[in-house]
Amino acid sequence: MNLYRRLLQFVKPYWKHLAGAMVCMLFVSAATAGSAFLVKPILDDVFFKKDLTMLKLIPLAIIGIFFIKGFFDYGQAFLMSYVGQRIIADLREKIYHHLQSLSLSFFTRNPTGVLMSRILNDVNLIQGAVSNAVTGLLKDVFTLVGLVAVIFYRDWKLALIAIIVFPVAMVPIVKFGRKLRAYSTRSQSAMANLTTILLETLTGARIVKAFNMEDHERQRFSKENWRLFGILIKAVRVKSISHPLMEFLAGLGIAFIVFYGGYSVIKGEATPGTFFSFLTALLMLYEPVKRLSGVNNTVQQGLAAATRIFEVLDAVPEIQNKPEAKGLASVSREIEYQDVSFKYEEDWVLRKINLHIRVGEMVAFVGSSGGGKTTLVNLLPRFYDVTAGKIVIDGVDIRDYRVESLRNNIGIVTQQTILFNDTVRNNIAYGNIDQPLEEIVKAAEAAYARGFIQNLPQGFDTVIGEQGVKLSGGERQRISIARALLKNAPILILDEATSSLDSESEIMVQKALEYLMEGRTTLVIAHRLSTIRKANRIMVLSDGEIVEEGTHEELLARGGEYKKLYLLQFKEGNHAETGVLEKDEETVVFPRGGETDLPGP
Repeated sequence: MNLYRRLLQFVKPYWKHLAGAMVCMLFVSAATAGSAFLVKPILDDVFFKKDLTMLKLIPLAIIGIFFIKGFFDYGQAFLMSYVGQRIIADLREKIYHHLQSLSLSFFTRNPTGVLMSRILNDVNLIQGAVSNAVTGLLKDVFTLVGLVAVIFYRDWKLALIAIIVFPVAMVPIVKFGRKLRAYSTRSQSAMANLTTILLETLTGARIVKAFNMEDHERQRFSKENWRLFGILIKAVRVKSISHPLMEFLAGLGIAFIVFYGGYSVIKGEATPGTFFSFLTALLMLYEPVKRLSGVNNTVQQGLAAATRIFEVLDAVPEIQNKPEAKGLASVSREIEYQDVSFKYEEDWVLRKINLHIRVGEMVAFVGSSGGGKTTLVNLLPRFYDVTAGKIVIDGVDIRDYRVESLRNNIGIVTQQTILFNDTVRNNIAYGNIDQPLEEIVKAAEAAYARGFIQNLPQGFDTVIGEQGVKLSGGERQRISIARALLKNAPILILDEATSSLDSESEIMVQKALEYLMEGRTTLVIAHRLSTIRKANRIMVLSDGEIVEEGTHEELLARGGEYKKLYLLQFKEGNHAETGVLEKDEETVVFPRGGETDLPGP
């Protein structure tokens, strides 16, 4: 009840529509009871007494009753559907808005497909619980009240006998409802898993085909699909048996009423009109009772969905503004990591990081995979909060700045370029949507992107597809750099921005990055050490700790971890098969077995 009460809070803004629907339901119920009430005068006055006046009046009454019923039935159906659709739209928007406020850790813990299923599938199930169930419940309750009044007016003794069957009929409704709710919860979970598989295989279609895993993915999807089918069939079995059972219980009651009522007519204690009016009302009475069983099934499915949805709505953002948080206008002096440690679940990713970065300085982070480089830079825009220690900008803890203000001062270019199925113009202007086209063109030109953009079918108005699929890797990265240039943030984070590019694309992107880094405080995560030789300082991370610090030349001279990484990459760059040797930003091709004057490490 608490869960349903919470769900009905979404109905409050539309109480006027709901009130209007309830008034319509009252008229529908009154018309239904009236049609049962007319059976007695039809039989007794028209067919037995042969009253000509009643013969003229009763057809008009029947027409009036059915007109009223139809008119107000339309009104209640429209108003309740309107309320239901508005509630679902509100709920879907509320969930999406709340998702946007949650921290990255929430999305790390919850697969994308599961969240999509909750917004699209579970919310639709709630619609039935909120609109259809409320409509059915109110309409059938009003109808029950009207028909009960008719049967008690016609024969209170028979009415008491008929009412005794109702509590017996409610037992299977409650029992089946509980089972259906359990099956509904399981089916929604299976649907979420199916959505996850679908999302992964569609977005990763290239990898699936490259590794010839089509059959594996078919089997994986098929297994989950048939698991969902099995759960749904069990739910169908429960729903299907509830109606026949209600019919049988109704049949028992009606059989007894026919026997007892017929005996009363034979004995002269009641007229045929009275009995058939009572019987008509009774037959009509069992219909809403049966429908209440279906309403309960719908409610149970909706409550199962509501449980999953409220899990999302009740999730608290880990990254929040303090009440007294202030804005960060610009960065004038420094960024400092003070004894920063970070733990993900039970594992320490960073330990006691102390780092001082001056404004305008370029600091690079290198090290083996899993050393904590990405985590270190992700703490700066507060994608995650430090577990211990603090990060300060110009002497102020970043947790004392408003999150949106902090992030406005940070531009990011990552290895995984995130683009949207929109125009080139809107992708570059993302985060600065009000920027004029002239500024967007300047940013594209500075990112060495204007040339290929102008060659696109519609230029800056070309839609580039999901994740920029219509562009090459280098072109996507230059769009990302143009976006960062347009943002014009004083702090720049480059997370292996060139590691996935071919040599030609890397040269173009590297030129764009050099322009982007001018005058900015830059934190670079580098896979290719040749790209960071110009860094003011290089930090070598290992197992979550800074083990070395210095310039490129200083670290090579020291002969420590950095030199091991450098020698390893130098060997990897010297391919005997292809005759290619990587050096700095260039790729020099020489004949196999030939000499080269390039110096060693």
